[in-house]
Amino acid sequence: MHQPLKLWRNARLATCDAAGRHIERGALLTRGERIDWVGEEVAVPAANADEVHDLGGAWVTPALIDCHTHLVFAGTRAEEYAQRLRGTSYEQIARAGGGILSTVRAVRAASEQQLFDESAPRLAALIAEGVTTLEIKSGYGLTLADEAKMLRVARALGRAFPVTVRTTLLAAHTVPPEYRGRSQEYVELIAREWLPALLAEGLVDALDVFCERIGFSVAEAETLFAAARALDVPVKMHAEQLSNLGGTLLAARYGALSCDHLEYAGSAEAAALAGGGPVAVLLPVAFYCLAEKHPPPVAALRAAGAAMAVASDCNPGSAPGTSLLTAMSMATRLFGLTAEEALLGVTRHAARALGLGASHGVLAPGYAADFIVWNVRSVEELGYWIGFNPRRTVVRAAEVMRWPSPTS
Repeated sequence: MHQPLKLWRNARLATCDAAGRHIERGALLTRGERIDWVGEEVAVPAANADEVHDLGGAWVTPALIDCHTHLVFAGTRAEEYAQRLRGTSYEQIARAGGGILSTVRAVRAASEQQLFDESAPRLAALIAEGVTTLEIKSGYGLTLADEAKMLRVARALGRAFPVTVRTTLLAAHTVPPEYRGRSQEYVELIAREWLPALLAEGLVDALDVFCERIGFSVAEAETLFAAARALDVPVKMHAEQLSNLGGTLLAARYGALSCDHLEYAGSAEAAALAGGGPVAVLLPVAFYCLAEKHPPPVAALRAAGAAMAVASDCNPGSAPGTSLLTAMSMATRLFGLTAEEALLGVTRHAARALGLGASHGVLAPGYAADFIVWNVRSVEELGYWIGFNPRRTVVRAAEVMRWPSPTS
């Protein structure tokens, strides 16, 4: 079967590879859905391309990857946001029966079609900025049927839109009302029955747990991680967001893909994330919306050589946003990331956080031919603009995307 060879020339390339190359007069060759060659245009291998695309000297980066979202949900929590503006904390709202449980009630009452219809515009907004790969978590159903419903909708969105969706089971998001006071029993149910069943249905790419005072203990997280390891399911963790329980250290021992939030992490956690350990996923939109004062230890993470990703954390409670570009800007201003770190955080490092480090997030031979042509003078603009989308063209699987409507 013939795989079309396409030349994408006259480009300024930010490869986001380990060498961090910027190629001022660059070109790409794609064959089929993969990149075949990247380099200086003067060195393009002799070949008869089926198509030639002149990119007009524009900057080109890998397509964006949103490695932490709760995009599938019903309703909003705008009233809770108003409560927080009046001084009530996120933790106080959760302990009073609001927070995640508020969305659980809405999701349980919603049909799959309603969930799809409410989630599709949020996905379209991310795609419009150049997101071609993202994670979608469950965690607002908290019954087997409702968690499966959320994960089926996530898979359906991936089929309907030109985007790669990785699904994560987050049934351990909070203790459901039916198991109040019996969290260990609930965790054992997820480990023993739900995870194997949902995996058998092809609905689970990874498992996550909210390890926190208002979530689950380190011991309960380990029960889930052990079950996931036995089934060869990658794990992730909501870690050290509101306090430090030691979740990151556990996750590192289990070879987790990522530890996410990390506001209360310290030097020990930074060391555990170094040297190819779990990716530190930073979520500045939640930090902003919760008016937190304790940022993640970026300097320690940087010094340790930890990979830092940036994600939208799109969710109805703590991060009601659908802009990864805004998350990049917030990461630079609120957390002190450099422009280069922010870009790597939504490309190469975000791919690693989803277990896709060998196939996505870099402009290199063998990688997915997913890239963006930008209307910017420098790549530093990508963490600079707020409320403005400088995306010109998005290429996914070597095809120019039309947007951002479903493909079926």
